Amino acid sequence: MSGSRFQPGQSGNPGGRPRKPRRPNVSAFEIILDKTLVITQNGKSREASVEEALQQQTLKDALAGKRMAIRKVLKMIEKREAELAKKNAAPRHRIELKHHHHSDNANEALRILGIAEPEPEFPTRWKVHAWATQAALSRPGRKKFDRREVDSIKFFTFDPDTLKWPRGKIA
Repeated sequence: MSGSRFQPGQSGNPGGRPRKPRRPNVSAFEIILDKTLVITQNGKSREASVEEALQQQTLKDALAGKRMAIRKVLKMIEKREAELAKKNAAPRHRIELKHHHHSDNANEALRILGIAEPEPEFPTRWKVHAWATQAALSRPGRKKFDRREVDSIKFFTFDPDTLKWPRGKIA
């Protein structure tokens, strides 16, 4: 027998150094959230997780009007609603949408918004209020108006004499 236990080229530890067992990727925060503590609610003591206690405190702060707590509660509600919707998702049915466009709808919207209304002498002809025309005239980047466009704008505007025309925009 030779002076060594191992033959030349043979390792003394063929399996290598044993690996250390890996710790799971758990943060300190997650460890704390899993702990339980005793809370008093409505005069009664009970055990609750730290996470539940934090949620209860956040809700209490939100009800007291603290903005950050309100945001947090709204996010919790949104997250819960999304999970419930995903869990209880109804089978999707294809819905066909039909758009109905009618000039009476646009005219009514303009009237409600105070932008335009029928001319008293000619109820079928609508005119735009001077403030709305002025807002359109004041927009930057407009091209120059020719005389025909100026006359048309004045014709379809209530009180056209009150309009202030942008300098250099009338050809």
